[in-house]
Amino acid sequence: MRAPNEIDFWRGVALLTIFVNHVPGIVFERFTSRNFMLGDSAEMFVFLAGCSLRFVVGSSDRRVSVRDVTFRLFGRALEIYAAQILITMFALAILAAAGHFLGQPALLDWHNAGPVFQDPIETHIGLVLLTHQLGYFNILPLYVVLMCMAPAFALLDRVSPWLALGVSFALWMTVLVTGYNLPTWPVDGAWFFNPLGWQFVFVCGFVLARKDGPGALVRRHRRWLRVAVTPLVILGVVSAWNGFSPSPGDVPNPKLVFLFDKTYDSPARVFQFLCVALFLYGFWAKLPRWFAPVSEYFSRLGRNSLEVFCVCSVLSLCGQIAAYMYGGGIAKDTLVLSVGILVMGFSAWLTEWRARSRASSSQV
Repeated sequence: MRAPNEIDFWRGVALLTIFVNHVPGIVFERFTSRNFMLGDSAEMFVFLAGCSLRFVVGSSDRRVSVRDVTFRLFGRALEIYAAQILITMFALAILAAAGHFLGQPALLDWHNAGPVFQDPIETHIGLVLLTHQLGYFNILPLYVVLMCMAPAFALLDRVSPWLALGVSFALWMTVLVTGYNLPTWPVDGAWFFNPLGWQFVFVCGFVLARKDGPGALVRRHRRWLRVAVTPLVILGVVSAWNGFSPSPGDVPNPKLVFLFDKTYDSPARVFQFLCVALFLYGFWAKLPRWFAPVSEYFSRLGRNSLEVFCVCSVLSLCGQIAAYMYGGGIAKDTLVLSVGILVMGFSAWLTEWRARSRASSSQV
């Protein structure tokens, strides 16, 4: 297993904050990153996925073949797709069971699940095609598309990291200006996470993780850049803490460029997140030794991000139902958080234990 590192650590932090944010009303959501940023943990998660892509593609001096990169990324897309179908089925079963056995039929309409029970034939086709997504279970389809797009950006990166970043930026701006998004079916609508918009922060992570190019430039001047972005980080914290967000009527066209829109991952969210990422870069290496057990916990979550995210998603839905049925409060919210921390940690440990067991068996 990989030793603890900065990428896995922050990915683990993002997983825990996603769990907390996905139980609306829990007292601890006041202290998650979305209260101190224009964006939230989603940007961190996608950015770090881009950083991890660098390890798949290889560095400029030790490249993996195009065929191997393509097979790996499409294979990962299939894994994520299978995980999406699995957790969606779990979510529907949980909602159906809670609605039936707890006598709460309103739960059957939660999170865009109503059409599944009202028109199961078409909606199940939509679930398989990823054109129908449940609320809070809609980020993995984004990853499926990003993994399918990744080989193209990997090829552009081999020509020049600036070219990959430029093409990604142009696509992002085009989507912001035109407002294009992938459609949903059978219910008319659009994806909550527009992959054509979110690909930019993904590619930023991929390009900045490279040893040369934009990544080298940032690392070379990170002290001065950190000083320069500090006022922007503070401004974002103040804006988020006070709930400031421009309304569509207050901004000129193209409106998506100026709004704090999550679906398209608008520039204000991305830019302020990149400032925060630069500000925190290297923080993990300076953590005190007594913090090592906590660092190891988050790193273990991050090393097994897909498995932990699946568990986290199902747990958060259970937490939502518990809060709906029995209310909240500091004691109940602490119990929900404690169960989440323990179960997510156990799922990460179990995943690594199974991997070690398989490795040992193959050597016998």
